[in-house]
Amino acid sequence: MAESDIREYTFGTLVSAMVTPFTGDGGVDYEKTAELAAKLVDDGCDGLVVTGTTGETSTLTDEENLGMFKTVRDAVGGRAKVIAGSTTNDTRHSIHLSRQAADLGVDGLLVTTPYYNKPSQAGVRAHIEAVADATDLPVMVYDIPGRAGIPIETETLIRLADHPRIVALKDAKADYQATTRVLASTGLDVYSGDDGLTLPLMAAGAVG
Repeated sequence: MAESDIREYTFGTLVSAMVTPFTGDGGVDYEKTAELAAKLVDDGCDGLVVTGTTGETSTLTDEENLGMFKTVRDAVGGRAKVIAGSTTNDTRHSIHLSRQAADLGVDGLLVTTPYYNKPSQAGVRAHIEAVADATDLPVMVYDIPGRAGIPIETETLIRLADHPRIVALKDAKADYQATTRVLASTGLDVYSGDDGLTLPLMAAGAVG
């Protein structure tokens, strides 16, 4: 896959963050996961984020995360993009999990700010670029300071957009002015991660 071809990928326009179904004893319910993924796509989703914040990624083992990626890919592969929430606050661990996700055939990676650690902006950029360098998959950056503890600053996002595999931003920062500057200054596909800002962000050029 040539790097020049990466930008042709799209994550769709209605991208749901899936919950992770659990059994009564606390294990992941893969049967219900497949049913949920199929229903979401049947109802109009053309992309699914698997084990993101909503899917409780930080409480799952690597085996459970990978099981979720495989289950959803098998359930909806070809009908919707499967975006793996494959990153943690540890860069090496994130690279390891992202490479395994790529081997399972997911369509892209959701790369979040390293939570709890509160790195510098140079550290944030180094972390995200290291994960993006680790596979051939397109990357959606996830800016969610309410969970991560720090924002990804606008200048950092603008610089990250120069990376050939970083093609999208899921914005949950609730800073409309900052996001519209990213829209004006980059070619990133911006997705609203805050329901209350979806309409104004779409009006400003966000794609979903």
